[in-house]
Amino acid sequence: MESKFYEEDKLLIFRITDEIDDFSVQKIRRRADYDIERYMPKKVIFDFNSVTFMDSAGIGLIIGRYKFAKMLGSKVELANLTSNIKKIFEMSGILRLIPITNLENEKYTNKIG
Repeated sequence: MESKFYEEDKLLIFRITDEIDDFSVQKIRRRADYDIERYMPKKVIFDFNSVTFMDSAGIGLIIGRYKFAKMLGSKVELANLTSNIKKIFEMSGILRLIPITNLENEKYTNKIG
């Protein structure tokens, strides 16, 4: 997973580059929580553009980060969901809590690095 904080917009973007399963969720969770607490962003976006697989552990990951970010005053959004991942989120009900955003039309599409 890669992350980038945009100071001027108080925006933190996580680009998930791994499959999301029980093993990878622990690493992603630690990094996300650390960065959310470190930067205290107004908005957190999870970009799923490079995610090829996600199981139910991904649902828990996103719900947990949503609760953590909300507790610190941040909003969470999802971006670049594949059709399979979008179906998983629809069935879980997450999309009733967390909106989908379009990063393609924003200035944040440049490579994180």
